Amino acid sequence: MTPEAWVALATVFILGAMSPGPSLAVVLRNTMVGGRRQGVMTGIGHGIGFGIYAFLAAVGIATALTLHESTETVLKWGGIALLLWLGVKFLKASMGESYESSEEADHGLSGRAGFAQGFAIALLNPKILAWMLALYAPFIEADIGTGTLLGMGLLGMTIDGSWYITVATVLTRGDGVSKLRAQARRIDAAMGVLMFVFAGLLFSGYL
Repeated sequence: MTPEAWVALATVFILGAMSPGPSLAVVLRNTMVGGRRQGVMTGIGHGIGFGIYAFLAAVGIATALTLHESTETVLKWGGIALLLWLGVKFLKASMGESYESSEEADHGLSGRAGFAQGFAIALLNPKILAWMLALYAPFIEADIGTGTLLGMGLLGMTIDGSWYITVATVLTRGDGVSKLRAQARRIDAAMGVLMFVFAGLLFSGYL
């Protein structure tokens, strides 16, 4: 992959991590009810789970490209459809109610439990699967090397984990949570527009 492709992929990972959703809700909740340590452990667990998810998705797409010549076309149009669907979902969310995190949690949860929750939500969040399938297609080729696939997984793990650790350590100080919630609609709106932009670029063959 070219340096430009790595930058584009990193941007995708960053925006995906920042998007409000189940993962952010779990990290915020665990931080607020279990303290910074539990929030950080949740972020670490989520980052590792996301990294594994990113690597397996990349391997799966690369394998499919090797086995079937038509896979590239299927991935292209499937990716475009998923991007448009995500764009609509994000724009609808931007016009809905402001983000609220759940306050129902066990105050006795340990850092280990927070880690397990973060890891699980990364693997069970359907938005992540749709995100991977839609946005990985432009970056993966049939002859892509194992090192590059591992690099994709590590990049996703580092960015995702760093973001949620930051949420647990910085954004939850003072009124940081309230400020983050206040920006949820804007983030969703920006994400919706970006999904349509990516769909257009993928359709035109630029990506």
